[in-house]
Amino acid sequence: MKIKKSFWQAAALAACSAFFAVALIAQRSSPQSPQSTTPKAALLVLSKQDHTLAIVDPATLQVVARIPVGDDPHEVVASADGHTAYVSNYGFGAFHTLAVVDLIGQKAEPQIDLGALGGPHGLAFAEGKVWFTAEAAKAIGSYDPLSGKINWIMGTGQNRTHMIYIFPGAGKIVTTNVNSATVTILEHTSGQAGGRPQGPPPAGAGVPPPGMRAPGDPPPLPPGGDWNETVIPVGRGSEGFDVTPDGKQAWVANARDGTLSVIDIASKKVTATLQANARGANRLKFTPDGTKALISAGGDLVFFDVATQKEIKRLHIGRGGGGGIQVQPDGERAYVSFAADNFVAVIDLKTLEVVGKIDAGGNPDGLAWAVQQ
Repeated sequence: MKIKKSFWQAAALAACSAFFAVALIAQRSSPQSPQSTTPKAALLVLSKQDHTLAIVDPATLQVVARIPVGDDPHEVVASADGHTAYVSNYGFGAFHTLAVVDLIGQKAEPQIDLGALGGPHGLAFAEGKVWFTAEAAKAIGSYDPLSGKINWIMGTGQNRTHMIYIFPGAGKIVTTNVNSATVTILEHTSGQAGGRPQGPPPAGAGVPPPGMRAPGDPPPLPPGGDWNETVIPVGRGSEGFDVTPDGKQAWVANARDGTLSVIDIASKKVTATLQANARGANRLKFTPDGTKALISAGGDLVFFDVATQKEIKRLHIGRGGGGGIQVQPDGERAYVSFAADNFVAVIDLKTLEVVGKIDAGGNPDGLAWAVQQ
């Protein structure tokens, strides 16, 4: 009798343990199950290995949720109200979608299919639109979340149009073109392209009725103006870049040359080429006060003084694969992805030292800041 009782007790204990083990595994493997409320200000981190977006509480440096985002996620941006994240599924041109994440509900929404605009990479959110590059199409475009449609496309004619910056008002756009070793500046004009040629109509052509085009006239573009495009040669491997907070300069990290190109936005010319010893550099970000530039290059994070255009410090942090850089809006901290080491380094921007590390998944890369409004 004692043997039988012990047997059934052991069997019941084993069954109970198995049940709780399965429940625990199911809970851990469900990336859409919220673990904690999304903080009002959150750091977003992409894992290229796990194909997830991690929502990180910057106060605790802990991941509060992981959401699936599709194959080969590279860049992420948050909407102005901090409620939605958009992720580019890149694949070097093999993929053509933007993943959409509800940051409040911590769940994946239906993806945006960009069709023939393959290889989306660089992202920005401005004027209520999601702006993106499309490497395989040699183009950039914008997506309107309200209408659910791509509302604008512009070709660059450059190879690997990679990163993008939108000026306030979306009247000026800057992109880097990695394999063409160029930067493109697009400027919106007030006039309408196309339309009737200047001067009197040809003899015998007559005057067309209002609203009609004369024979031989090119079809006019939709109202709203045209775009002027300036292509600026820089260094080889032009990839990561940023525009100074005052909007006067763009600094470009040239990964193959290890240099930085400084561009005057007004004249659209390179004014300086800095020997930065930053081969493999693929991201560059300014601090909010515009005094420092941060460059991720391999396992290093390099700090440049913007006024003197000189290096002020170099931190060797990881083995390599330095990627995304995100600076807090208050300028207190910076976050830098180190893909080869599977962590995001936390940098104190007063001491310029590493003060923490975040485990947000394998092969971390793109970073963004989301503030709920």
